[in-house]
Amino acid sequence: MSFGIKELIVILVIVMLVFGTKKIRSVGTDVGSWIRDFKKALKDGEDDADADDVVVETKSSRVIEGETAPVEKENA
Repeated sequence: MSFGIKELIVILVIVMLVFGTKKIRSVGTDVGSWIRDFKKALKDGEDDADADDVVVETKSSRVIEGETAPVEKENA
C-alpha cells in the first residue's frame, strides 16, 4: 500500500488543521536543530578518532638475551 500525492496532501491539510502552522513551523525548526547537532557530534567524533590514530614514537632500547641492559646515569 503506497500513498499517492492526493493522499499526502489530505494528510498534510489535516495535520495543519489539528496543530496549526505555528506549531508545525516550530517543530520543523526543532527537528532542523537536532539534525545539525547530530551532524556536528558525528563530525566531532570523527575528529577525535583521527586524533587517537596519531602514533607516538618512543625511544626504547632492546636487550639481547644474555646481555645486561644499559644503565643511564643521571646528572645530579
